[in-house]
Amino acid sequence: MRSRLAARLVLAAAAVTALAATTTACDPDDVADTGSPAAPSAVASTGSGGSDSSSSDSPSTGSSSSRGSTVKTDSGDGGKSAYGQSCGTNDLDFTVTWEAQPISYYLVTAKAKSGMTCYLDVNTPSVSFGSNADGVASPVGQGGEDPIKLSGSAVAYTGINPKTTDGEGGTEFGNVIIATTEDDPNPAELELPDMATVDKPIVTNWSTKRNETIPRII
Repeated sequence: MRSRLAARLVLAAAAVTALAATTTACDPDDVADTGSPAAPSAVASTGSGGSDSSSSDSPSTGSSSSRGSTVKTDSGDGGKSAYGQSCGTNDLDFTVTWEAQPISYYLVTAKAKSGMTCYLDVNTPSVSFGSNADGVASPVGQGGEDPIKLSGSAVAYTGINPKTTDGEGGTEFGNVIIATTEDDPNPAELELPDMATVDKPIVTNWSTKRNETIPRII
């Protein structure tokens, strides 16, 4: 009996020892399992840091974009397109007066029609008496501003001398044809205050100062 009891105790002790060994062998796995959820947490932390970095970059990108818009606006202001609409002849009202001093010539005044704003961006008007080439006025260069804004009460002047030759020669005309450009499809035919004797006519540039538009051969 005693020998059997001793044998059972030995077996029981062996079983306890085996169980302890099994438990010890599983502990590293348990530690590994515990560390496994920690990895996604670290990644999330890194992702959060990346998000913060991206967030801090965003204002910088926005600032750069804002500067780009400003440069574009400045460039637009400096370009010719910023001037706006060019004046066509039919955008303007004209008056013609005879000036006797300091020389005899016709003064043409141009004004934008009511509600219109435009720019005279070609210095010299196209002027002719009749349809023949002999009646085309040659530009002489006095005056000249580029561009001239016409709106409201603002006006521009040009001076026309119909006869620059001596003697009695010339052809009489009661009207003068004027356009803002040579290829304007709608030139204006203006009635003169009196009949003009025309021979080698000349015309000045547009100017906002009437004393700059006295046509003289230079």
